[in-house]
Amino acid sequence: MRPAYRFAHFSDPHLPLPDGWPAPLRHLAGKRLLGFASWRRKRHQIHRPEVLAALVEDVARHAPDHLAVTGDLVNIALPEEFVLARAWLEGLGAPDHVTVVPGNHDATVVVPESRGIGLWRPWMTGDAAGNGGGDAEEGTVAFPFVRRRGPVAFVGVSTAVPSLPLLAIGTVGPAQLERLEATLTELGREGLFRVVLMHHAPLIVRGNARKALTDRKRVQALLARTGAELVLHGHYHQGNLCHLPGPGGRAIPVVGVASASATPILGLPPAQWAQFTVTEQPGGGWRLSALIRSYADGAFRDESRFAVGYDEAGS
Repeated sequence: MRPAYRFAHFSDPHLPLPDGWPAPLRHLAGKRLLGFASWRRKRHQIHRPEVLAALVEDVARHAPDHLAVTGDLVNIALPEEFVLARAWLEGLGAPDHVTVVPGNHDATVVVPESRGIGLWRPWMTGDAAGNGGGDAEEGTVAFPFVRRRGPVAFVGVSTAVPSLPLLAIGTVGPAQLERLEATLTELGREGLFRVVLMHHAPLIVRGNARKALTDRKRVQALLARTGAELVLHGHYHQGNLCHLPGPGGRAIPVVGVASASATPILGLPPAQWAQFTVTEQPGGGWRLSALIRSYADGAFRDESRFAVGYDEAGS
């Protein structure tokens, strides 16, 4: 029997914009201008680097085996932001220890991959040919990708697409859905604990269609056919625990966390991160234990816990 495996999850760090007014000014055309105005007016007060630093330090103290970050590292997709985010990722952890998927803010506008999320490729690369494998510093980022770590398979899905102003939708798309179905089916045959990482939730959270995944019904149908043991997301800047039906109606936990840099002002949820422990049961199946930690009074503290048991059939 394999030893217990622990991994951490946080999302939406929203790293600060580069100092000063971005240059050239033409970079602030269109949706970037709205995002920049929002940052200057309010968001820079909410997303605080000191809160994010405290979260990263708290995660490190718990020494997880792996770390998953589900998008929105940047704010308005300036090329300079992707460079700064790359440096932050290098400080966060080695690429084989940290897995990243992009969010809608990382796709505010179309940016050439070599100047955008391609800079994060080492943290978004699968560990087998056909799953985004190959040289982690070259080529395009392929989704979905798979990273096998102990008994866990992390499946990175991109929902990041540019959208119209005032929308924050996401889309998986037919080609990625086809590959995802084959991937989850194969990983299920291998008997691995499948963790799907995506920025947008595969269901509407608290009625917010303006921020929803456009093809969520297709994702739900796919998961009902293939199964998965856990889906992790961010995007909504609030904690969330829902369930979707898997094969035979078995429940798949869907867990979201608040922004990793959020300070509790204006009545908004404070920063959160989650620690998950996957334990293989002696008689077969799994046990998942979760600990949610939240920011309050300058430090992170335990907020809640839950546990899920899976028999050999995955229920």
